[in-house]
Amino acid sequence: MTPWLHIVGLGEDGLDGLTSATRAVVEAAEVVVGGKRHHALAGTAEAERIAWPSPFNALIETLKTHRGKRVVVLATGDPLWFSVGARIGREMNPAEIVYHPQVGAFQLAAARMGWSMADLETLTVHGRPVEQMIAYIQPDQRLLILTTGSETPGQIASFLTERGFGASKLTVLAAMGGKNEARFDGVAEGWSHDVPEFNTLAVECIAAPEATLLPRVPGLPDDMFLSDGTMTKQEVRAVSLAKLMPMRGALLWDIGCGCGSIAVEWMRSAPEARAIGIEARADRRDLAAQNALALGAPKLELRDGKVPEALDGLPTPDAVFIGGGLSKETFATAWDALRPLGRLVANAVTLESEAVLMALHKEYGGQLVKLAVNRAEPIGPLTGWRPLMPVTQLSLVKR
Repeated sequence: MTPWLHIVGLGEDGLDGLTSATRAVVEAAEVVVGGKRHHALAGTAEAERIAWPSPFNALIETLKTHRGKRVVVLATGDPLWFSVGARIGREMNPAEIVYHPQVGAFQLAAARMGWSMADLETLTVHGRPVEQMIAYIQPDQRLLILTTGSETPGQIASFLTERGFGASKLTVLAAMGGKNEARFDGVAEGWSHDVPEFNTLAVECIAAPEATLLPRVPGLPDDMFLSDGTMTKQEVRAVSLAKLMPMRGALLWDIGCGCGSIAVEWMRSAPEARAIGIEARADRRDLAAQNALALGAPKLELRDGKVPEALDGLPTPDAVFIGGGLSKETFATAWDALRPLGRLVANAVTLESEAVLMALHKEYGGQLVKLAVNRAEPIGPLTGWRPLMPVTQLSLVKR
């Protein structure tokens, strides 16, 4: 198959920054697709010009209608790094596409800051909930963030300050590589710059002694979650997530998600991890939504409904956690839906639910364990052990 679709990355210098071969591709195009900024940077190439379609999801169909023509899609920098090229590549035959990368915002920002790309996190909140960067706020972490607009650095400065990272250094870089390149430096707790809408933010996280520590490994303190008291406790949560095995882009069904502690930690633990929480009580879904925003998992999807009926039609999961609504029917429905090599973990605290797990263990196998946790607490002027309710846990991998 002969490629007909070229996805070209542009810098602030437009066509002048392209190789001669890539520039020839743009100048020979019959159709050029891109944003207003991209069309301005591409100069006066003779071609039919098409703006990003609205809604943006219509882009793929728009491109397919021009199959057979010489089509160029203009992007910024590297089209495959948090950019439109990756999306097109997922939905079209790669044999039809040629990518023409340019030096991207991350490489330029790292060069301006003198930071090693191997020693930092690259994130995007462009067109996405800005709260998802919260999961990366950690001492001595360096972040490069593609922003949504001029207000984004101020929002991130607030997140940092609220969590005890107000001394963190912020640098906004705009129009890098162009004649209007600009730089704005400051600290989170005093950030007040008006910055251009199109920018990249560099953050050097600096923690105060009282800063909130939110590691991405599972097992956040219980008091980090809003809860009505019914939740998977810290120690059991850490064990449960270890057996669920969060992985990049993987989808979790959190059945009976309550305040969302399992789903939120799943999403924090691996890049682009997704979760659907199924919870019949509206008050608990509200708690889960608040926890997801506060802890950096704003894309948590919450569903109303009772199981197993509420599981019908959900996307195929890579892992399933059953923390509420346990029954043989719910287990069987979830197990049948699970992908090969998928993980299922079910926890029980009542004798009745434990009996269900014991029966399931006999039928399906897996690992059946009882988790007992004791926490030291004051007893008058002294200290003693106070036990939490023991949890029976069944965990399996589908093979």
